Amino acid sequence: MRIQLVDPSAFTPPYDHALAAALARAGVDMELVTSRFLYGPVPRADGYRVTEHFYRRTARRGLEGRGRVALKLAEHVPDMLRYRRKASKADLVHYQWLTVQPLDVWLLPPRRPRVLTAHDVLPREPRPGQLAATRRLVRRMDAVIAHSEHGAARLRTELELEPDRVHVIPHGAFTYLREQRGTVPLAPQLAQVEGPIVLCFGLMRPYKGIDVLIDAWREVSGAELWVVGMPRMDIAPLRRAAPPSVRWVPRFVTDPEIPAFFDRADLVVLPYREIDQSGVLFTALAFGKPLLLSDGGGFPEIAAAGAARLVSPGDAGALAGALSELLSDADSRARMAAASAAAAAGPYGWDSIAGRTLELYRSVIGTGASPPVPAAGGLPR
Repeated sequence: MRIQLVDPSAFTPPYDHALAAALARAGVDMELVTSRFLYGPVPRADGYRVTEHFYRRTARRGLEGRGRVALKLAEHVPDMLRYRRKASKADLVHYQWLTVQPLDVWLLPPRRPRVLTAHDVLPREPRPGQLAATRRLVRRMDAVIAHSEHGAARLRTELELEPDRVHVIPHGAFTYLREQRGTVPLAPQLAQVEGPIVLCFGLMRPYKGIDVLIDAWREVSGAELWVVGMPRMDIAPLRRAAPPSVRWVPRFVTDPEIPAFFDRADLVVLPYREIDQSGVLFTALAFGKPLLLSDGGGFPEIAAAGAARLVSPGDAGALAGALSELLSDADSRARMAAASAAAAAGPYGWDSIAGRTLELYRSVIGTGASPPVPAAGGLPR
């Protein structure tokens, strides 16, 4: 079976590479079709091929290249049209992301079985027309994967997708991070910190509730909060409002640096206002960490495994109480940590996920290819 995983903008390299490697171990002829990831190293290709097909001129200019966004958009349609020819070599195309939904619905390769993983069921910060385009796009798919029952319900109700096209396959734990070589230790100013550490990790965005966490942290004593990740919003007001026991690492953290942060954490907190599922959560599972999560999206499914405690989204008082309780209860944290490690080794292990994904591929290929898509000449004005 020849499968192409497609992530044009390299939005989720850890997921892409982990799934490709697991499917290759299962005997699939795998090719990851993506673009060059500019922020740091990505996992080594193990048993599969990687083709950096998209946005090649943009990548050569680097992150600081002038007019980078405009050039990337200019490359998008030609690259997608060029990909239509490449897709003819695959038995099935599995899209991880599609970058420009209003255009992509018209640019998909015709007569080719196709699957989409809905990492975000709907765009979190939608541009005009993007929601309607997403609905049209998912209807072009033979199957759509959600990472949780919550996400599957949203696909059926909010996107009005036929139930038989919706499939739940969980996100996998990023165990490759703890197995990699050449890891980087904490910076000296962090390594010398004593006492419990609570870690809030990942891209900083408004929906992630960091402001709620800062409000809650004013009621917590005897520990430090580390807020680590690249800002995608203005964090200056949050930094001014934060108490002295909050440390900030406001930058992209590369794979070799990640283990040191998670190994040091006594508790990982994700106080999101809304969520479907989170790659940060599955990083924490890989390191066997106890979790404090908002009660929303697919998070209750992780709590049901015993790996997490839940609090109401946006409730700073409840979050403060849960933080203080867990920081003072090492036994509870140890039980949650054991459940976290067991989840990573079991239902959230990549070989299990690859097996379920391969079953879906066989089912889709067995039903025949998708109906033809209008040619590029039919692009809407």
